[in-house]
Amino acid sequence: MSWYNTVVKKLGYPTIELFVKAGSDGESIGNCPFSQRLFMILWLKGVIFNVTTVDLKRTWLQEPTPPFVTFNGEVKVDVNMIEEFLEEKLTPPTGTGNTHSLEYSWPEEAFQQQPASMCSLKFSAYIKNPRKDTNDALEKALLKSLRRLDDFLRTPLPEEIDAYASGDLPESSQELLDGSQLTLADCNLLPKLHILRFIQPDTHIWTVTAREEFTNTCPAEREIEFAYLDVAKRIK
Repeated sequence: MSWYNTVVKKLGYPTIELFVKAGSDGESIGNCPFSQRLFMILWLKGVIFNVTTVDLKRTWLQEPTPPFVTFNGEVKVDVNMIEEFLEEKLTPPTGTGNTHSLEYSWPEEAFQQQPASMCSLKFSAYIKNPRKDTNDALEKALLKSLRRLDDFLRTPLPEEIDAYASGDLPESSQELLDGSQLTLADCNLLPKLHILRFIQPDTHIWTVTAREEFTNTCPAEREIEFAYLDVAKRIK
């Protein structure tokens, strides 16, 4: 039994291990927005967990491929299902974890039409596109979705509006998608937005990336540059 399992067992906590893709050196955390998404969720939950990097070029491990999670020895795969599982297991009063849920307040159908969700879809289409002839159209669609997201974040919340004040409405101070706490939606979108800074340096980038929940789970910049070097060349 490892020191980690020994400690968490004595404390009565679940044993949680996150397996992520290793970086170019085979040991550090590699670029993978899905891995960082789960890393952020576990960090925000305030639980004890271990992170193991998997070098896909050398490992004997074939299935499952990272990212995946083991929870009390049980393997959990599929990022969306892992997210739901962790939210269920690590949210009080029945779970062991932080004092608040990471769920966003938007109904699921409404959230799918929200700027953050649309931005995430446009990002995926843009970043995975293998055809140079369609790149311009996908880039324009992505930039349009980023502007919509920016407008959404600048729109004042009801509590920020003074009904008795005259003049234009104030610009919102919100940095997050749903209030003052990071949610599952932020964990999904932030790693993707961060990648854009290396592909399109002049593109809007969310200032919330300065938060420790993000910086402490983010791969080194060289890993992002290495992972998307071909994409950047294709765009140029």
